[in-house]
This record gives sequence, structure tokens and C-alpha cells, in this order.
Amino acid sequence: MLHIDRLSVCIEGKPILQDVSLRIERGETHALMGPNGAGKSTLSRVLAGDPAYEVTSGALWFKGENLLEMEPEERTRLGLFISFQYPVEIPGVTNEEFLKTAYLALYPESKESTFFDLLEEKMKALAIPSSFRERFVNTGFSGGEKKKNEMLQLALLAPACAILDETDSGLDIDAMRLIASGVRAFLQEKSHDRGLLVITHYQRLLDHIPPDHVHVMMGGRIIRSGGPELALELEKRGYDWLT
Repeated sequence: MLHIDRLSVCIEGKPILQDVSLRIERGETHALMGPNGAGKSTLSRVLAGDPAYEVTSGALWFKGENLLEMEPEERTRLGLFISFQYPVEIPGVTNEEFLKTAYLALYPESKESTFFDLLEEKMKALAIPSSFRERFVNTGFSGGEKKKNEMLQLALLAPACAILDETDSGLDIDAMRLIASGVRAFLQEKSHDRGLLVITHYQRLLDHIPPDHVHVMMGGRIIRSGGPELALELEKRGYDWLT
């Protein structure tokens, strides 16, 4: 589904990612781990199409299409979803307006009534109060509320593949469990045909969203890949033993 082939990226002439390769097939969950500054968030931003980053070599393929030839909105329409470590605030735009516009852009054949029914269903599932509808997107939200808002977007837009960048950051235990249940519900829809890349520092999130494959990034490279046991070893030993 998602194929990252020997990707190298720089920003303002400074190399950030070097020869990164990763393949996510349908129905697979991958975890990307590593210390701060390893390049994990850069990878998510490059996948999203952030123009600040320059791809100097390599390729990005998604569902057989060349992502590097696509604008961010085209990538979204193809079924790629990116959640960010620091979600953007959009003053003056309500959540309901934002979500309705995004949903109907992706599913133009749907009726507004279908959207409102689905919105209510997904908000209940994520224990999100109805007051979220009229609040401006992420404006004045706590860290946990912003992450819940992104999970609501994920549930509504139903992409083929999701990249979640430190979704567990700033969450207490109860909030993390709720977010994880939303991610599991997303994965279980469409006959387990979706892909997921979870970027995280901690095993605690992977206890709730078990990965099929774990990758370690350091210095802009993926230096080790393995199964779920690799994340458990990192929890015990940290990253120093890999260098």
C-alpha cells in the first residue's frame, strides 16, 4: 500500500533523512521509534507533502501512485491521512464546518444528513462532548482534546492508510486508552484492509495498538527492524545499545 524507497530529504540544504526504505502492506500496523531529532516527524511531513522539505533522492508510492507528483490534497483524496504531533489551531472555523467540508470533499455523493449522523456516531464512540461541534478547530484545546479531535477526523474520513505522529504525546492513561480504541476501530473496518504507521517513543501505546513490525530510526536512517519484541527491548534498554 505504502512504499518508501531509499528516500533522502533535506531542509535548507541540511540532510535530515538518508536512504530510508519502508513498505506497509494492506492490513499491517508498523511502529516507528527513535530518540528526539531522529527524523521521525520529518518523514510524516514529507508524506503529507510539506513544501519546506526537499526530496533529494528516492521515491514515495501509495496505492501504485507517485506521491511526489501530488499536492497534499491529492494525497488525502487518494486515502492517506496524517496526524501531527502538534495539531494546528484554526481560529474562526468550527469543528463542524471543518469536518463537513473535508467529508463532503472526499465523499461528494454523500448527503449532509449522512455526515451529521456519522459525526454524532463517531463523537459518541470517542466520548467527545457535543460542544466540540461549535468550538474553533483546536483553538484553546488541551493537548488531549487536540488528539481526540484528530481521532475524530480519522474516524470520519476513513482513509486507507494513517500515519499517526506521537498521538500519545501529552495524554493521560484514560485518554490514551480511548484514543487507542478509536485507532483499533479504524483498523477493524473494511475487513482489516487498512494500513497504519504509528510514530511513538513508548511501548505503552503499543500495548494498546500491537504492531506487526517495529522500526528504529536514528540519525535520519532506519537502523533496525523487527517484530513487536524489538519495542519491548527498547523499553528495557533504551537506544544506546544500537549505536
